Amino acid sequence: MRMQEASRLRSYVGTFVVSSSAGAMSSARIWHAGDANQQIERVEVLTGAPRSTFRRNDEVLTFLPEHRVVRAERRESLGLFPNLLKSSDTSIPEFYSARRLGMERVAGFDADVVQLSPRDALRFGYRVWSERKSGLVIKVQTMDVDGNVLEQAAFSELQLDTPVRADKLAQMMQPPAGWKVERAEAIKTNPAAEGWALKTSIAGFKPMSCYKRPSAARVPEGSMQWIFSDGLASVSLFVEPYDRQRHVQEGLFAAGATQTLTRRIEDWWLTAVGEVPSQTLKAFAQSLERRR
Repeated sequence: MRMQEASRLRSYVGTFVVSSSAGAMSSARIWHAGDANQQIERVEVLTGAPRSTFRRNDEVLTFLPEHRVVRAERRESLGLFPNLLKSSDTSIPEFYSARRLGMERVAGFDADVVQLSPRDALRFGYRVWSERKSGLVIKVQTMDVDGNVLEQAAFSELQLDTPVRADKLAQMMQPPAGWKVERAEAIKTNPAAEGWALKTSIAGFKPMSCYKRPSAARVPEGSMQWIFSDGLASVSLFVEPYDRQRHVQEGLFAAGATQTLTRRIEDWWLTAVGEVPSQTLKAFAQSLERRR
């Protein structure tokens, strides 16, 4: 799709702000360069503790200057703003209806506005502003069933087609002398190999990837992350051995558009997270079962 190609292939620099209906707000500066072979970007948070994150394809480095630590891991992009679309091979029209709302200006650019309304109660709606010439998504609102805005992400300032050089960003990914590098071991796997399955699939949500992480010495098995997407919204199921010292509260929690469900399943602890209604997480939790 045009929006997806724009976020991958265009070079841009900008400041974006994320705000939620609960009053939380954060901002970050992003530098992005991309071509047919690689995507590389730097995101520097402007609120809270200093942190810079670099992504080169599936390689992610997070620099924490207060601790002089660099965390290294590999993970697939889940379509975080402005890379809204998770995949070019999606059935978005099957689960969302699209309606053009006109044109508005955002961060000094003319933008086409499209309303994406869910066709069922398993997903939120979206209002998307895409830069008219390039198709780059420059503003997104996530809305509940009543049309209330749960969360908004938007560029407050943006420079398109800037001379951002991928090689310069790559040089900045080198850890400074004296910093500690922590590598998060995430091994690609599949749910069946880990002994898990869904009794019934959740309409529209396709499995994207699955990872396992080695356990601490005190438990015999590690944790698993199973990721799903409908092309716009994503859901992650984190499963780990139950620990009554740490896993004390089952329930549902909301922060803007992000919902979190925690639940004990026999000797296991499930944490389901996604930008979806709570009933969607409940459906995943009810369908998840141990097969061994």
